[in-house]
Amino acid sequence: MSSTDNSSDSPPSGPGRGWPAPAKINRFLHITGRRADGYHQLQTVFQFLDYGDTLDFVLRDDGVVHRSTRLPGIDPETDLTVRAARLLQRHAGEIRGVEIEIDKRIPSGGGLGGGSSDAATALWALNCLWELGLSADDLAALGLGLGADVPVFVRGQAAWAEGVGEILTPLTLDEPWYLVLIPDDQVSTAEIFAAPELTRDCDALTIGGFLSGDHGVNVCEPVVRARHPRVAEALDWLSRYAPARMSGTGACVFASFPAREAAEETRRLLPEGWRAFVARGCNRSPLLARVELHCAQRAR
Repeated sequence: MSSTDNSSDSPPSGPGRGWPAPAKINRFLHITGRRADGYHQLQTVFQFLDYGDTLDFVLRDDGVVHRSTRLPGIDPETDLTVRAARLLQRHAGEIRGVEIEIDKRIPSGGGLGGGSSDAATALWALNCLWELGLSADDLAALGLGLGADVPVFVRGQAAWAEGVGEILTPLTLDEPWYLVLIPDDQVSTAEIFAAPELTRDCDALTIGGFLSGDHGVNVCEPVVRARHPRVAEALDWLSRYAPARMSGTGACVFASFPAREAAEETRRLLPEGWRAFVARGCNRSPLLARVELHCAQRAR
């Protein structure tokens, strides 16, 4: 793993350019039960990071939706971004298509929500560029059909989440700096959620309890530790410097620091070859600012 800089932010140069898709972390993750349809009932807190992917959109007149960026391991036909664009196109009866480019920085299989965030950004960007006028509620409902994490990225507010992750209560959290380690591994969410040893009967937390200091645990951590030694190694190393936790079902792990300098200082201690980045926690997604910028430019 080698250190990764967080410095590629660039201003948009056109209406389809520079749409941000931030990463997220799960500040805890509990499973409190399982529904009759097999989906797990979760409790978690989502917070965004000022680090993520950037998407560009070029409209086409032929109705074709195409991802022009080659992303190893992500088939364009199953990519959530492409599926989101096609879903919105069908829903709205839009005849135009789009060419999508993705500057991919969020690691796949890292538990940082990269695919879901890209999908949410595609929904918002194309809602603007195709001038569809759908609301956040409309887009979140469409996004839920793509994945349980998509609605929180659509709404763009740090949130307490329950249900399968779609019942959201906005939260105002502290916004510390995070050091995020990217182990040289990918963890399949399906694998972890199917694990027989996974704890599925956590006591339910309350929002008041969380905000008062009961920060819960990530119940997926023991399962991932046992199956993915590189994740366990990253957790053990980071725990020497600050309480470390895994995001989602991994593989990425993080720890919070009160100041950027402290996080950067710890990053400089990383073993040679390890990858990591420093980012600030954000209660409001940068995607919402991009939507507002687009609307303001259209109103001039």
